[in-house]
Amino acid sequence: MPKQIVLFLLVLLAGQSFAQNYKGEFYQLLKEEDTAAQRQLLQQWQLKNPTDAELYVAYFNYYFQASRQEMVELSDSGNGNASLALTDSAGSQVGFLSDDFDYDSALLQKAFQYIDKGINTYTTRLDMRFGKIYALGQIENYERFTNEIIRAIEMGNKLKSQWTWADNKKLENPERFFLSNIQEYVVQLYDAGDDQIGRMRKIAQTVLRYYPRHVESLSNLAITYGLQGNYDKALESLLRAEKIMPKDAIVLNNIATMYERKGDKSNAIKYFELTAKLGGRETRDAAMEKLKELKN
Repeated sequence: MPKQIVLFLLVLLAGQSFAQNYKGEFYQLLKEEDTAAQRQLLQQWQLKNPTDAELYVAYFNYYFQASRQEMVELSDSGNGNASLALTDSAGSQVGFLSDDFDYDSALLQKAFQYIDKGINTYTTRLDMRFGKIYALGQIENYERFTNEIIRAIEMGNKLKSQWTWADNKKLENPERFFLSNIQEYVVQLYDAGDDQIGRMRKIAQTVLRYYPRHVESLSNLAITYGLQGNYDKALESLLRAEKIMPKDAIVLNNIATMYERKGDKSNAIKYFELTAKLGGRETRDAAMEKLKELKN
């Protein structure tokens, strides 16, 4: 995983304000990768203000970064980061060397212990929850990743979406911000492979319990059924989404696709025509291609 992705997490959790001296100093040392100075500063910070919310976040970042161990892998295919092809004396390709990361489990456990203390003490701090979810995604622990997302959704309902961010600042449009990030996590599960379908469905169902008009989750739920060949169940969710957003080209295209897979040619044509009418250029062009196929 590229280093800039980790840096994004660190900046995300740090927030934009470095008004607090310890916090500002710590994140500067984090960028400089001076682990000895980081540790010394954290100890001073803990003595001065042991229950500071930003201290929990700093410790989490410290241990999460420390847990990442760069390694070099030899493989038959060049699918890793910065792959280097290896050849034999005849010039034939025999393998690839690529960079990858592993994680020290003991250091990871410490990272999660600190962020859990922060989450339990400062229940409205969404940056802490999202930081933990991010880390679980990076280590590909998708069961805990999913469970943590569901806990966040349920807590959001209890809090009536009154989330805060770094330095306990209130978020603007917290519900929209929250749901848009949840959608990104579902996409991450989708990209991880078909064995994540059950977890995608669980998240979608949890969102819909509290936000029944959330079109993205209705679509996500439909995708999980569609991937399993249950097109009637998929259409049930998509037709609900259509009632909420009748001119959404993505929803219409998904409806058309499910009807096509089901073998309902007339309804597939109907919805691909609507998609072509309402979609952007790429969506329209793809729908027109489908219509040519179905009408031949």
